[in-house]
Amino acid sequence: QVHLVESGGGLLQPGGSLRLSCAASGFTFNMYAMSWYRQAPGKERELVATINYNGESANYANSVEGRCTITRDNTKNTVYLQINSLKPEDTAVYYCQVIIIIQTYWGQGTQVTVSS
Repeated sequence: QVHLVESGGGLLQPGGSLRLSCAASGFTFNMYAMSWYRQAPGKERELVATINYNGESANYANSVEGRCTITRDNTKNTVYLQINSLKPEDTAVYYCQVIIIIQTYWGQGTQVTVSS
């Protein structure tokens, strides 16, 4: 059974930083790319960042490019997302995602609110 559990959200100040974690289990973590998505109120879920299976390649959405770093620790079966210089528009529920064969799995999400 695939499980993805996000943590690290909360209420943050504009200009601050966040670091989210996603602990994975139930599959061979080091064989699959991992992604972070987010969904703001009233908006569609959007891709934030993707990292390949060994952490050597990553891609970012334009909205976070230059402020965001996705990393992974294959010894801990965990993927991380760091966003710096937070903006109110970063407010969203952040989700971890993996695609295994043709099946897409999601975590339950973690709320991030950026407000002064």
